[in-house]
Amino acid sequence: MDEFIQELQRIVGDRHVLTDAEDTAACLVDWRGRYKGAARAVVLPATTQELAAVVRLCAAACVPMVPQGGNTGLCGGATPLNDGRAVVLSLRRLDRIRAIDADNDTVTVEAGCTLMSVQQAAAAADRLFPLSLASEGSCTIGGNLSTNAGGVQVLRYGNMRELVLGLEVVLPDGRIWDGLRGLRKDNTGYDLKQLFVGAEGTLGLITAAVLKLFPAIRSRSTAWIAAPDPQAAVGLLGLMRDVCGDRVTAFELVGRSALELVLAHIPGTRAPLPSEVEWSVLLELSDSADVPLDELLARALALAVERGLAIDGVIAGSLAQAHALWALRENISEAQRIEGFSIKHDVSVPVSRIPAFLERARIALQAVWPDVRIVAFGHIGDGNLHYNLSQPQAVDNQEFMSRTSEANRIVHDLVAELGGSISAEHGLGQLKRELLPRYKAPLEIDMMRAVKQAFDPGGLMNPGKVLPPEEKKA
Repeated sequence: MDEFIQELQRIVGDRHVLTDAEDTAACLVDWRGRYKGAARAVVLPATTQELAAVVRLCAAACVPMVPQGGNTGLCGGATPLNDGRAVVLSLRRLDRIRAIDADNDTVTVEAGCTLMSVQQAAAAADRLFPLSLASEGSCTIGGNLSTNAGGVQVLRYGNMRELVLGLEVVLPDGRIWDGLRGLRKDNTGYDLKQLFVGAEGTLGLITAAVLKLFPAIRSRSTAWIAAPDPQAAVGLLGLMRDVCGDRVTAFELVGRSALELVLAHIPGTRAPLPSEVEWSVLLELSDSADVPLDELLARALALAVERGLAIDGVIAGSLAQAHALWALRENISEAQRIEGFSIKHDVSVPVSRIPAFLERARIALQAVWPDVRIVAFGHIGDGNLHYNLSQPQAVDNQEFMSRTSEANRIVHDLVAELGGSISAEHGLGQLKRELLPRYKAPLEIDMMRAVKQAFDPGGLMNPGKVLPPEEKKA
């Protein structure tokens, strides 16, 4: 055993430095199984101070560091490279709820807390932490912040950028920045915390955060609605917001192919409506007051049918029925994983341009692959679509996957033309870093590199992620 590993053990304890292949395997592969790396060790510190000591040791030895939370990312951002030089820093043991300030509507949590545990802590204080993701039982707050997670309630509450007030961060040299302030107003210079949100661990390691809380939800109404087409779905969103105001909490678009995969692969699921339609909307209203939202939603839905924005719909009559409707949406990614590999896109365009994107992308892709299966779904309320491609037969899909770059170019070029982004909520990781120069202005990349150089001049923090490789000068 080398001296470096012994020093790690001295800091965090023998049991929390993993080096055996069997112990480290789960931390070296991403959730989709697309990226697999190697590492000198997986280290699990229990406190910010232990993590800082580990970082100082790694910095002194020029050992790269890869932060990891729940390891539920889809872009390989938490997976080490194959060179085996890095140490994976798992923050799963930093899992304390440090404080809840109900009067200030804040909760202070450590980065290893699962999203579900934070939701539950908020509920115990009769408050709401609104971030909601399909992986909320395993994803962690540190990962949510590092990728600026959005989820299904961005429409009302915003991304993680809007939900965080303060951070505690271990910097690449091992210093600890204590920015755990629960202030809504603080105009004392640069808003440093926002540099670390969405940075995917390339600038430092988030160890704790002060998060916003909201009034607990007292009433909720959920509906599955058949829409004539995406243009009608956009119109339906506008109508629902006109009629129901900011009670519109979630507005999810689900294509027929996505629903069919869930019905085929997830036991206990069933189609919510008798008729087969190409496009459906999962809509949720919520209110902190005890009000009859089902009645409001029924009136709005009747008006939508009258105006041709909806064909049919069903309103959940119980909490169990609402959960069943949400299970159809939340299990799409799992159903795709069971079905096999697909070419995934996490993109955003202005809401008004979603119909144009869906139609033009379909035409362009079918011109090359007439039988392409398009699994499209996502948060239409904020313009974020998950747009995934595959071939129905596994033997055809292998050849199709080999042409990923060609498919990406078609989809991403159209997204850029429509004023969108090639990464809406999953980050860049390893998957999209090399695409950045095509879709971001050189000046923007230069500014990003300058920030990286200022915080991590040694390039030890999560190398090979986010920033594209620099071109070698002649």
